[in-house]
Amino acid sequence: MSSAALRKVPLFLESIKFSHSVFALPFALVSMLVAAGGMPGLWTLFWIVVAVVAARTAAMSFNRLADAYIDARNPRTAARPLVTGELGPGLHQVALAAASLVFVFAAGMLNRTCLYLSPPVLAILLGYSLTKRFTSYSHYVLGLALGLAPLGAWIAVTESLALVPVLLSATVLLWVTGFDILYSCQDVEVDRREEGLHSMPKRLGVAGAMQLSRQSHGAALVFLLLFWWMAGLGFLSLLGVLGVGALLVRQHRLVSPTDLKRIDAAFFTSNGIISIGFFVLVFLDLVVFG
Repeated sequence: MSSAALRKVPLFLESIKFSHSVFALPFALVSMLVAAGGMPGLWTLFWIVVAVVAARTAAMSFNRLADAYIDARNPRTAARPLVTGELGPGLHQVALAAASLVFVFAAGMLNRTCLYLSPPVLAILLGYSLTKRFTSYSHYVLGLALGLAPLGAWIAVTESLALVPVLLSATVLLWVTGFDILYSCQDVEVDRREEGLHSMPKRLGVAGAMQLSRQSHGAALVFLLLFWWMAGLGFLSLLGVLGVGALLVRQHRLVSPTDLKRIDAAFFTSNGIISIGFFVLVFLDLVVFG
C-alpha cells in the first residue's frame, strides 16, 4: 500500500465514525458473557468482535455512499471527506464489499446458525440507510440494526435463542432510537427543506421528538432492568443499570428544544460511558467476582 493510501486510512475511519463501534460492541459482549456464564473461549470472543466491527463498517460505508448527495446539502455534514472529495467513493465501495465478506465469514466461523442468519442481518444493516427516504421511523430501524448485536452474540455462544437476549436487544433498540432521535434534531431544518426526507423531529417538531426520545429511553431502562433480573445478575450489574438510568437523565438535561449546542456531549460521551461502563460492571459481576 502506498504512503498516500495509508494517509487516507485515518480519514476513512473518521468518515465512518469507526470509534462509534463502542456503542454496540459492549452490549454484544454483555450478551456473550451471560450466555456463556462467564468468559467463553478466545475463539468465540475473537469472532464476535470481528463480526460486530465488520458489520458496522459495512453499514457505515454504505451509509456514506447512499447519503453523499444529502450530506452535501446539509451544512453540518458538508465537510465530510466523501462530499469534499478528500476521499473518493472507491474506498468506501471496497470497504463495503470487504467488510460485508468479513462479517459473513466471521459468522460462519462462529457456527452454522450465525452463518445462515448473516445475509438477512446484513440486509437490515445496509437497508437502514435508505429508510429515511420513506419513513420517519428510520430511527427505530437504526435501533433494530444495533439491537441485533446482543442476539447475534447469544446465538454465537449457544446456537439458540432465549428471552434474556431479546430483553437486552430491546434495550439497545430503544436506547439507540432515543439518542438517534435526539441527534437528528440538529438536522430538522434540512429535513423540512428537502423533499423525500423524513424524521421524528420533522414529524413531531423538536420538542415532540425530544419527548419521544425520553419515552424511548425510559422504556429502554425498563427492559434493561428486566434483563438484569431474568439473567440472574448480581449487585454490580444492578449498579450498572442504575448508572445507565442516571446517565440517560443527564443526557436529556444537557439539551433542550432551544439549546442543542451540547448535543455532541449527550450523543457520544454519555452513550459511550453507558455502553462501556455497563459492560465493565457485568464483567466484574460474572467473571471477576462471579
